[in-house]
Amino acid sequence: MDTHFTTLDLLVLVTYFAATMAVGWGIGRRNRSLEDYTAGGRKLPGWLTGLSILGTYVSSISFLALPGKAFASNWNSFVFSLGIPLAAWVAVRWFVPFYRQVGHVSAYEHLEQRFGPWARMYASLCYLLTQLARMGTVMYLMALPLAVLLGWDIRAIILVTGLCVTFYTLIGGLTAVIWTDAIQTVVLIAGAIVCGALMIGLVPGGWSEVSALATANDKWSLGSFGTELGAPTFWVVLVYGVVINLQNFGVDQNYVQRYVAAKNDAEARKSVWLGGLLYVPLSAVFFFLGTALFAYYAAHPEGLPEVYRDAAKSDYVFPWFIVTVLPPGLTGLLIAAVFAAAMSTVSTSLNSSATIILNDVWPRLTGRVADESLGLKRLRRATIGWGIAGTLMALAMTQVKSALDAWWILAGVFSGGTLGLFLLGLMSRLASRAAGIAGVAVGVVVILWMTLSPKWAAWPDALRSPFHSFLIIVFGTAAILVTGFLATTLSARREVKS
Repeated sequence: MDTHFTTLDLLVLVTYFAATMAVGWGIGRRNRSLEDYTAGGRKLPGWLTGLSILGTYVSSISFLALPGKAFASNWNSFVFSLGIPLAAWVAVRWFVPFYRQVGHVSAYEHLEQRFGPWARMYASLCYLLTQLARMGTVMYLMALPLAVLLGWDIRAIILVTGLCVTFYTLIGGLTAVIWTDAIQTVVLIAGAIVCGALMIGLVPGGWSEVSALATANDKWSLGSFGTELGAPTFWVVLVYGVVINLQNFGVDQNYVQRYVAAKNDAEARKSVWLGGLLYVPLSAVFFFLGTALFAYYAAHPEGLPEVYRDAAKSDYVFPWFIVTVLPPGLTGLLIAAVFAAAMSTVSTSLNSSATIILNDVWPRLTGRVADESLGLKRLRRATIGWGIAGTLMALAMTQVKSALDAWWILAGVFSGGTLGLFLLGLMSRLASRAAGIAGVAVGVVVILWMTLSPKWAAWPDALRSPFHSFLIIVFGTAAILVTGFLATTLSARREVKS
């Protein structure tokens, strides 16, 4: 394999890891309370929490998969990002003021007040399981191409990454997570922009040739504008993007903690606009990298092994370019950016999961709320335990035929219900505990049907879901809302008649 990962590249990578650990250690020494550990003392500026929100959006999946998507097909998946401005506006208008007013560190505490203890536990467990699957998938997909391209042992990469992320999350709490998120996000953006500029220079004819090749091969396409629901058309991806981003801003603990950590309401709103809207051009940069890769390897076909021309292997194309074409030093920076994207995602999931365990799970299991000293001990134990669990999940993913397919199935099952339940409680003051239970029950059935029926060979063809998988969360959320409103209306009519 013709790669040139030099001593300079290794030095850049090691320096990056050392700097990340130093930031976590330095900030962690100032944390003295539960507020510091879970909410950053509620005194962080909006620009910082905004960069952290941006870092939460971007993972190693995005860093590798988005260029791969554009290389193999077109910009259809970019339509997802076009749903962010609307979701951000809704968040600034309703979600941020709501969470800032109630003041809860947990995103799900109010669900208990609204629908009862079952709702809080249901949402918390769904979130924890989703984050466990997310951490495992992110670390595995980060390690896989690096192991193949650099010849490193995949288990060693996963173990080192898991250990480093758990360490600085454990020591530094949310403040360290947010600061390292911000640093990692800057590294990631800088690396992507520099790489894009170099790609244009390396293609004979420069930008005009990249544009001409992309236009001739329909690489700029945003997808079909047809109305079919079984394919990822422009409209299907857009609706999916709006709903999934509403879920991110509305019920995802990762985001809610950042609203609470901001020093005032204005800074919290700024963080949403900054983090959400910056992702739109950043994702465009990633898609452009894929388009430029297509043009580069059209001009240098001998530089790309045939196996990576398969659409199923497109995630490997960008890492291959990094380790075979980029100059020494920049190769190390870009690999550091891949690690940065993964570590940012995993650290955020670790801290938020530990917060949920402390606030939502342990009180329910033990029957009492922990005091300051016991709470800090439990947070640290939860961080270590969840870090180990996430690392083991990543190691388990090495035995899965398709980690991405496994992630999509788990995300489809676990992510849809909580948004619908939250919106039901927010939009209908009359919705009762029974209406919430009925809505979740129907919503989960819809989610399971749409997730499993296309994949289960024994399922009757006439009863299979004809809808694209992107619509699972859309229809699941809608089913919970419609059922909840119908149950509320029927209950109100019975009360009037009686």
